[in-house]
Amino acid sequence: MACNQEKKETKTILENSKTETTSQSPKKPLSPHTSTMVMIDDAHIHIEYSSPGVRDRIVFGGLLPYDAVWQAGAHMATWIETNKDLKMDGKKLKAGKYGFFVIPNKEEWTIIFNTNWDQHGKDEYDEKEDVLRFKVIPKISEDIQEHLEYKITKTSNTSGNISMSWEKVAIDFPFEVTN
Repeated sequence: MACNQEKKETKTILENSKTETTSQSPKKPLSPHTSTMVMIDDAHIHIEYSSPGVRDRIVFGGLLPYDAVWQAGAHMATWIETNKDLKMDGKKLKAGKYGFFVIPNKEEWTIIFNTNWDQHGKDEYDEKEDVLRFKVIPKISEDIQEHLEYKITKTSNTSGNISMSWEKVAIDFPFEVTN
């Protein structure tokens, strides 16, 4: 009986310590949800994403394989919304909300806008739902960008630049507001 009593007391102590631990301040998420946006004339461009950290990992060509679709963030697919048509790489992206995906590679990256913006990762990604694809050349740095970061920069009254940087890689591409 003494052994059973001891087990019950130990279990109670463990349960109480769990309660105390959970009442402490919550841990910061490893991939916090964030966003960036810009107004160019009357065009509103908005990007929502989860921002993973490098955490001493080799990201591109390691954690994320080359030549495979990536949701360009953590958890849910990154999405971009615009209330005006945009022109990128000589092609039109109609006003709307899009999943933003990339295919990283050492020499060039494929930028993808997909109609399915509300999905976990790339679980439901279907190339048939792509509305715009084009290539960009990545820039490699010696400095490490610890957390994935998107920026939208206004470059004129009708144009801007979208950039993404993480680990030692950055990509960017210009756009124009067309209506």
